[in-house]
Amino acid sequence: MFWRPKTMFPGSSATQMPSAKTMISAAASAAATIVLFRSIVKEYLPSEFRRYIFYKLKTLINSFSSEFTLVIEEYDNLNQNNLFKAAELYLESIIPPDAKKLKISLIKKESNFSFSLDRNQEIVDPFNGVTLKWKFISKQGPRKYIPSPNNFNSIPNYEDKFFELSFHKKHRDMVIDVYLKHVIKKSKETKEEKKSLKLFTLTPDRMSGRRGDVWQSVNLHHPATFDTLAMDMEGKRVIMEDLERFVQRREFYRRVGKAWKRGYLLFGPPGTGKSSLIAAIANYLNFDIYDLELTDLRTNSDLRSLLISTENKSVLVVEDIDCSIELQDRLAQARAMMPSRHYLAYDQVNQYQVTLSGLLNFVDGLWSSCGDERIIIFTTNHKERLDPALLRPGRMDVHIHMSYCTPCGFKLLASNYLGFTEHPLFPCVEALIEKARVTPAEVGEQLLRYEEPESALTGLIEFLEDKSERLKREDGNKDSNGESGTAEGKLAQELDGNNGEVVKKELDESTGEVVKKEEGAQEPDGESGEIVKEEGRSRGAMVKIQ
Repeated sequence: MFWRPKTMFPGSSATQMPSAKTMISAAASAAATIVLFRSIVKEYLPSEFRRYIFYKLKTLINSFSSEFTLVIEEYDNLNQNNLFKAAELYLESIIPPDAKKLKISLIKKESNFSFSLDRNQEIVDPFNGVTLKWKFISKQGPRKYIPSPNNFNSIPNYEDKFFELSFHKKHRDMVIDVYLKHVIKKSKETKEEKKSLKLFTLTPDRMSGRRGDVWQSVNLHHPATFDTLAMDMEGKRVIMEDLERFVQRREFYRRVGKAWKRGYLLFGPPGTGKSSLIAAIANYLNFDIYDLELTDLRTNSDLRSLLISTENKSVLVVEDIDCSIELQDRLAQARAMMPSRHYLAYDQVNQYQVTLSGLLNFVDGLWSSCGDERIIIFTTNHKERLDPALLRPGRMDVHIHMSYCTPCGFKLLASNYLGFTEHPLFPCVEALIEKARVTPAEVGEQLLRYEEPESALTGLIEFLEDKSERLKREDGNKDSNGESGTAEGKLAQELDGNNGEVVKKELDESTGEVVKKEEGAQEPDGESGEIVKEEGRSRGAMVKIQ
């Protein structure tokens, strides 16, 4: 005989689940109890004690968990957290294609969209067999003031943004020592891929004291590249190899104790492509350009402040350096030439100007080390007007002579403008270019005047013939007046920029330019001490690495 438990209803099972009404009633009672308990705690316990209790409870719960979390806030006190920006860029590169919700934005003056996580979204990132989980959190917080972009005043902020990076606690050392370095490296690569080249110039109101506003920028869309430059191939090859060598030698510069920078001097007649070469260098290296106008500065301190405010991986350009500042005559020489009664007036006029010593300190002094991977380019139409102290290696390491158009340069211009590299009229054009002193800008302007290639070449030939005839008449007038004498064998004396000695150079019969040096002339490299040859030709681009 078996015993069976009594049931309330016939046919019911031995164990009966509580009804839905009973469950709802119990949940409501529990919620009411919790609310009542919180009210009592909030009213009778001090806030410090409540926070302590909650902290202890959270610590107790976390002690049973194997998960470890790093919190990366947007601001560290009032300073922007660079790791937060790096995490933003890194996560943008690993967003999975099946993501359901993302934020998209287009920053002012940029052409590329930016994607980022929406609040409370998560991304799982497997790394070296370890699963890491990123979560973006944004919540309202107490008002706090953070520095504005111009560092002049502060702006209120009511939102706290941070990333939570969670992983197993046994991988803590690996994440800190290896993974975060990987994040920073990848974020830099993403930043370079997204980068739009900028052209910076001085702002008109920079004297107001707002440090962040000294530069204003526009996107640089200059199309010049080394493929389109009307230069001899050998000259372009030397320049590109020098640039590549420079950007790859960070550790070398640190080891020898030199600032990681390179100085270039572009000199030659107007219209020979100096500005185009600067744009080609920026496009080749993917460096921003800072156009520095020295005549807009009042003191050497202004010059130093501008140098500090420029970014790494940039090209600093000072155009027409011989016209920007009195570099040839030192202050002592100027005072010696002026009557004593003019000393005060001279000082009053020049006390708010950038001096040669200030410029030299900017190029090669202690302040030049405030930044890495910089190219400093000076341009001039008259190299002979520059002070020898500015021309020496370490300040202007590479001298590039941008001269008149050559047959090789013409063929490249014809390819760019007309779309072909061979034509029956080319020999005639090349013969005339050898005689006429025309710049690439003049040739390009002639090729732009006509849509039909035959007309463009015919017009260019007429222009070159007229130019050659004018040059012959001018040279004939000079010879008849006895102003120049016979140019053949004429020697020019020039001050050597390295040692201040007077050197002799032979001049061209028709142009008056230096065309001949001793065969195989060699000079020591200013950076490594190696012997290098002067590259290029007298017509076109002549590259001299000091």
